[in-house]
Amino acid sequence: MRVRKPGAARSQPAEAAADAPAESSAEAPTSVGGTGGAAPARRPGRPSGVARGVEQRNRLLDAALALFARQGIVDTTLGEIAREAGFTPAMVHYYFKTRDQLLDVLIDERFAPLRAGLGVPFQENPDDPVAAITQLTQRMVQVAVDNPWFPSLWVREVISDGGLLRQRMHERFGDAHQKASLSAIARWQKEGRLNAGLEPALVFVTLLGLTILPLATSKLWRNDPMRRNIGGEEVARHAVALLVQGIGPKKAD
Repeated sequence: MRVRKPGAARSQPAEAAADAPAESSAEAPTSVGGTGGAAPARRPGRPSGVARGVEQRNRLLDAALALFARQGIVDTTLGEIAREAGFTPAMVHYYFKTRDQLLDVLIDERFAPLRAGLGVPFQENPDDPVAAITQLTQRMVQVAVDNPWFPSLWVREVISDGGLLRQRMHERFGDAHQKASLSAIARWQKEGRLNAGLEPALVFVTLLGLTILPLATSKLWRNDPMRRNIGGEEVARHAVALLVQGIGPKKAD
């Protein structure tokens, strides 16, 4: 496996309108597709506007993710997100009225696609558990490499007790996906395709411990000559080797 290796703030005080993308002051409904029907209501956090507005909104989402990963969701205010992005507090409120609304947008636009992608290996390898779990491990590492905020945020907000993100994700998606994955593991064990000694409920916890946890703590390795050169590729290779071959010597082909 080959793991890919991964603006300036405004200084002048300004009203939100100075930074916000231009919109019609009347907010009047417009026709759609020439039918004369009213345009659909705008989704929270999704104002109409030119590309500049999209860029500003993405900067706010990126800033929120960085702060959530660094200090947690509960301890992060909209004002801090504004400063991180280089905007005024009024600018944040232009796009997101509350932190909860912003968090819902992050779940829909940033976490849901990642979550869906992590389910692909099980869908593509229904009869090959080793391939499915190997590919899942590699995908988890790739997600963490491509999204540097992901490991710390996952450890802080998903696998830690009381994590707000875990609670909101469960409310949004439920546990059907998890149950399906555990059912697949149990079926593979019964079919003799997977080690019967494995505890299905611990498989994903083990994967997280082998992949996300090392990457979340990698900043601590910067001054460690033994580990400072370890990156995503090395973490993925180690995790797959441990999962597939265990700690014994590699068997001859």
